[in-house]
Formats: sequence, structure tokens, C-alpha cells
Amino acid sequence: MALPFRHQQNPITATAAAAAATHVAVSLAASAIVFSKLSSPFTLLIILGVIALVLWLVLRPNKVKFYVTDATLTQFDLSTTNNTIFYDLALNMTIRNPNKRIGIYYDSIEARALYQGERFDSTNLEPFYQGHKNTSSLRPVFKGQSLVLLGDREKSNYNNEKNLGVYEMEVKLYMRIRLKVGWIKTHKIKPKIECDFKVPLGSNGRSSSANFEETRCHLDW
Repeated sequence: MALPFRHQQNPITATAAAAAATHVAVSLAASAIVFSKLSSPFTLLIILGVIALVLWLVLRPNKVKFYVTDATLTQFDLSTTNNTIFYDLALNMTIRNPNKRIGIYYDSIEARALYQGERFDSTNLEPFYQGHKNTSSLRPVFKGQSLVLLGDREKSNYNNEKNLGVYEMEVKLYMRIRLKVGWIKTHKIKPKIECDFKVPLGSNGRSSSANFEETRCHLDW
């Protein structure tokens, strides 16, 4: 009995094809520079559009995904006399790079913690390089006390959440990154990541992470 034939793409051929397509894109870019002084702006835009299309077909970029996978809140007390919040919040976050040919340099990462739009802490995380099709972890920790300017409505919301034992938090990541394709590295890009999540308050210093639901963050380029 004949077995069905399955076509498998040769990885060497695929790599060669990608290299050839990249070479075409580079050649077109060189042509664009040469003809920029000889051609009309409309023609130059067409050439640049073709370059972008070739690179997109080669790289097929996929969106990087950010998640808050775990959160532990063991203290979150608001002093209404002086508008000071005492807090102890620890997060586990993941960054998934699904791309086959694009690596990412995270040159700087600042994590900011906010409550009802008011920032109460920030921390800088270690820079790192993330390879192709890779998942990396971040573990920002916010602990201390901070003055926050909450109005009557925000204080009422705080009291309601305190009674429920669950608080709505927001963490924003401000980054400077570079993309790496082969030997080419891009200029620095400044994406902003926003993560809105609900975290239960642990009792007697115990972890609250058992009741936490994983949350996907929003990426804004």
C-alpha cells in the first residue's frame, strides 16, 4: 500500500530563499537611494513600498505578546488623613516573541504601578536580549509607601474594593528596544505596554496569587 506523500520544505532552501529575498530588498533600497535624485517623489514612494512588501513577505512579523501571569498583593492600605498608600505588590510577567527571524534587544525597561490613574511606584528592570520564538520573564516588585492624590470618588472606590478584598491595578511598561534581523539592527523603538488586572489581597501576609487570573496586556507602538 502506497503511503501518502508529504512535502517538507528544506530548511536550507527556505533560508536561502529568505536570504535571496533580503538581498533583493537591499538591492531595491540601494536603487531607491540612487534614483531618489533622478526620479519623481511618486516613483520613489513606489520603490519604498516594494521594499516594505518584500521585507514583510520575508519576515512575516507577528505581534509580541505581553501577559501578567501572576500577582501577589500582601499590603494595600490607604491613610485618608495624609493620602498615603502602603503597598507590597509583586508581579510575574511574560513576553512571548513568536517570530522566527526577529530577535529583540530590550535596552531599557521601566515598570510603573498605578492605582485609579495615580502612579504610586516605579522600578527599572534589567535589560536583556530575546531570541526567536522565545518566552522571557519579568518580575517587577513594588513595595513601600507613596503619596497619592485621590478624590472623594476614588476614595469611595477604594473602600468598595477594600470590602471586596480585590483591587483593580494597572502596570505600564516603558521600553527602548531594537529589532535584530540577521546582522541588521534597527534604531531604538519606544513601545508602551499597558496591563490592567484585578488582584486579591492576601490575608495574614499570605500569597493572593492562587485567585489571580492571567491577563493579557495591550501593546502600543
